[in-house]
Amino acid sequence: MAHKNEEGRNKPLYMISVAAELTGMHPQTLRVYEQKGLVNPGRSRGNTRLYSQADIERLELIGRLTDEGINLAGVVRILDMREHEEEMEHEIDEMRARVRELEDQVREFKTRERITALAPYEGMTPEKVMRGLLGGKVEGSDAE
Repeated sequence: MAHKNEEGRNKPLYMISVAAELTGMHPQTLRVYEQKGLVNPGRSRGNTRLYSQADIERLELIGRLTDEGINLAGVVRILDMREHEEEMEHEIDEMRARVRELEDQVREFKTRERITALAPYEGMTPEKVMRGLLGGKVEGSDAE
């Protein structure tokens, strides 16, 4: 679901005049920020700049940073660090999900191991042992 929200935030919607009004910046300032690589708006078929909600939020952050006296080189560095942090958080989330999967597999393995230890049927797979314990027919044993 977060993926769908992310797509919506990145959808190019606003022409430069609207983006300028939303951010309180002059359109020429937006062009300079684009030229310096601080923002990368989409383009329409007619080559009109179209800013997404994510672009607007990024421009607002740039505005706050420059209002605090940070020059554009500092802004670039802060934005790069912020993007790197977001990438790392995404990677951590993926690793946590993988750890949960592995924990589930370990739990399943330990359960099978306990079942096998409680009902040692030589030469049988854990699945056959479990079927036998649950009342199913067990092939290859005298317990039939």
